[in-house]
Amino acid sequence: MKLCVALDLASYDECIKLINELKGLDVWLKVGLRSYLRDGAKFIEDIKKTGDFKIFLDLKIYDIPNTMADACEVISKIGVDMINLHASAGKIAMDTVMDRLAKLEHRPIVLAVSALTSFDEAVFKQIYSANIKDSVVNFSKIAYKCGLDGMVCSVYESLLIKDATSREFLTLTPGIRPFGEAINDQKRVANLDMAKESLSDFIVVGRPIYEANNPREITQKILTKISDINLL
Repeated sequence: MKLCVALDLASYDECIKLINELKGLDVWLKVGLRSYLRDGAKFIEDIKKTGDFKIFLDLKIYDIPNTMADACEVISKIGVDMINLHASAGKIAMDTVMDRLAKLEHRPIVLAVSALTSFDEAVFKQIYSANIKDSVVNFSKIAYKCGLDGMVCSVYESLLIKDATSREFLTLTPGIRPFGEAINDQKRVANLDMAKESLSDFIVVGRPIYEANNPREITQKILTKISDINLL
């Protein structure tokens, strides 16, 4: 299980400060929509200059198939290690993206977003007219057949996805509150032990790290806990 730190801070300078504080630690960095729109591809370059980090560009691409493929090709070429798109864009869109990326010499890990962790059952059903569990399993089966590498999901769907596809099919789980922190705008949250039990391959932690008085210290504490539970 790998730790992915969300760079969701309000300014470029705050993000760079956090990155500098995390140098030398075994973490991935997640660049989200706000940071990318504000700071652009140059931000990715600056991260690489700052330290030896793996980068997850979290833009949740969703459009018509060719537009999604164009976008995924462009962001893949800037040198990130993982990208994502919405599974609800459908099979044709996911096939089109993966066919396009197969032409690259090195493609990033590609994940499909299932159900946002800000959704509870009522809100999800209002939009999709279905329950979360069945929909996530369906999304995952389609993504797996399309050759994607895994899914973005809550901890509560991770095992369901692996049972429906393969234990090698990756799951990245946002909404992790390592030591019982406030849930904020997330609905389906979990702690580190729950993530491990659900076989999450990547966990995303944001506010509990970047809002801490000492982000490096809390990150080291999380990494120690991950190391301990990985040995179990």
